[in-house]
Amino acid sequence: MTVILTPGAATLAQLHDIWSGQKPVTLDPSSYAGINAAAALVALAVAGDAAVYGINTGFGKLASVKIAPKDVATLQRNLILSHCCGVGEPLDAATTRLMMVLKLLSLGRGASGVVMTTVDSLEAMLAKGVTPVIPSQGSVGASGDLAPLAHMAAAMIGEGEAMLDGVRMPSAKALAKAGLKPIILGAKEGLALINGTQFSTACALVGLWGAWQNAATSVLTCALSTDAIMGSTAPLQDAIHTLRGHAGQIAVARAQRALMAGSQIRESHVDGDTRVQDPYCIRCQPQVTGAAMDVLNFAARTLEIEANAVTDNPLVLVDDNLIVSGGNFHAEPVGFAADQIAVAVSEIGAIAQRRVALMVDPTLSFDLPPFLTPNPGLNSGLMIAEVTTAALMSENKHLANPCVTDSTPTSANQEDHVSMAAHAARRLLRMNANLNVILGVEAMCGVQGIEFRAPLQTSPALRAAMAALRAHVPTLAEDRYMAPSIQAAAELVASGALTRAVDLPAFVKGHAQ
Repeated sequence: MTVILTPGAATLAQLHDIWSGQKPVTLDPSSYAGINAAAALVALAVAGDAAVYGINTGFGKLASVKIAPKDVATLQRNLILSHCCGVGEPLDAATTRLMMVLKLLSLGRGASGVVMTTVDSLEAMLAKGVTPVIPSQGSVGASGDLAPLAHMAAAMIGEGEAMLDGVRMPSAKALAKAGLKPIILGAKEGLALINGTQFSTACALVGLWGAWQNAATSVLTCALSTDAIMGSTAPLQDAIHTLRGHAGQIAVARAQRALMAGSQIRESHVDGDTRVQDPYCIRCQPQVTGAAMDVLNFAARTLEIEANAVTDNPLVLVDDNLIVSGGNFHAEPVGFAADQIAVAVSEIGAIAQRRVALMVDPTLSFDLPPFLTPNPGLNSGLMIAEVTTAALMSENKHLANPCVTDSTPTSANQEDHVSMAAHAARRLLRMNANLNVILGVEAMCGVQGIEFRAPLQTSPALRAAMAALRAHVPTLAEDRYMAPSIQAAAELVASGALTRAVDLPAFVKGHAQ
């Protein structure tokens, strides 16, 4: 089913649906009048004598060079080809399609000056499955994501490469096989396509959704870990968290308490428990992961605004009859949001890793066997799985260093402050994959630990989660080749299969839905 988007009003839920379902997209027809009006104003500028940046002038440091009317179309084509300087591994197809959708939303605001055939081209490529090959490196997130978006625009004019039906081929061939024709760019259209933050924003949105899935899963894995070590649920009492007042903290505590309701393990030691306090990795989970969720919520609002923004240059202000240069292409808001997401991902992993270490350490795990193996010594159990989580936790700490503070001048110092939003956003994919593994291993340890508590059983909710894991990861009775089990657990985390096995409140599921 085609998703109809209203420029300026697209929601993160709609964008997630498009990204995850690979659905075709069209703009609401109410946007057409604004698109056409802006294109008409550009046409007037082309016919006039005044120099207008990006329409009849060169670009960047060459903005003072006037371009003859007969060369305007060549100017736009040259712009695209010269900016196709991306390198590195191609962006995945789903994120590339999301980037195209975000560009559609931006053009649909009626401030870019493109003609309807350019909008139609993007919509048709999405509908027919023609996906440009976008190298993932080359943007500094300042004058827009120039290189990545240039590769997208190149596919629209029949240059570069595209994917069709899973096959990589020249874009001209992909368009032809899909029954489409390359477009010829008019005045300003090349600039409208390559100026903008859509590459950075698309990558940041995918990072946000992955982070939310991980955050939600960590509430579940912490509940498993708490029962595995026979931890206390007293720190989850609602009054503690409402006294502080942070929404994320309150929600995480309530969700974890609900997950553990009815646990025989917990009830077995409510009276006469000699432990006054559990370690922070158990006791402070609501404070840490709840705070991370609040950060993710803030970043989500920033990215939702950016997804609906007009971020090319110059802008066509139809109501004021003006075409003016500005700086909306500077991706600083996206860079800040991506940095915030990175810190949240790192901290969720840091506290989860400490729970893994707690469960495998016989001096701390409250009567669980060393490294969660029934025959320690002959078997090493989950010893090195914990080491892997430590390695990935440390890697995420390094990756969480801020990117927006790392500006460097480009383009002969015309672009003398840049956001670095592109790699701020791209690194989230790697960080979330690392966290998938950390939480997958925590789930393995928590389930293994709970099984050692038999005949006592955990709560009905956690038993459902255990069944979801055990369907893919068998109990570790004796040492075996471990990599497939870790990979399977990580995939259960990434796909949301573990959290779908239990009932989590809407706030905790958040933007992972």
